[in-house]
Amino acid sequence: MITTIIFDIGNVLADFNWKKHYESFGYDEAMVERLARATVKSPLWNETDRGVIPREELMRRFAENDPEIAEDIYRVLGDVRTMVTRSEYAIPWIRELKSRGYRVLYLSNFGEKAKKDCAEALDFLPYMDGGILSYREKVIKPMPEIYERLIERYGLTPEECVFLDDTQANLDAAERFGIHTIRFQGLAQAVEELCGLGVDTHFRHNAQKK
Repeated sequence: MITTIIFDIGNVLADFNWKKHYESFGYDEAMVERLARATVKSPLWNETDRGVIPREELMRRFAENDPEIAEDIYRVLGDVRTMVTRSEYAIPWIRELKSRGYRVLYLSNFGEKAKKDCAEALDFLPYMDGGILSYREKVIKPMPEIYERLIERYGLTPEECVFLDDTQANLDAAERFGIHTIRFQGLAQAVEELCGLGVDTHFRHNAQKK
């Protein structure tokens, strides 16, 4: 029996669209890709979510990835509020699940600056029963510590939980703790798979592809 639904945030309850954000500054496709290689596609990007390296040092190291466009890197990462957009179904879906007695938590790799800049896009968080944002814990998915902390903090029984994430490695890590998983590919698909696990939900009637 499933009692707890655990959500990733990026590309599940909200769209993480770095490309659209970079394009909003007027950069062409080639420059957007160049910026991405120095930032979001760099292995260093995970450190923004882990929250261990000070932001000033992170920015310096991003700039060092491509010194010729250092000014542009500082520009696009100076304010990232348009990098995250809340999915319109997020709040109704959360409320519907809670109305049926499920506990709803979040488990997300998320940086401190993004949390601050994208507060409006994350307005669904108060509707949830809690959760973990990686920067506060100094660990990220799929590190086992982040799952251990979620389980311990909320007294979870893993076999009664289902975790929705868009990244298979994060799901694989959750499964090692006995948590059921769904790889999120769209709202209708995810709702259908929740129903397959016995989750009592009528939200499927309104489910549309993301």
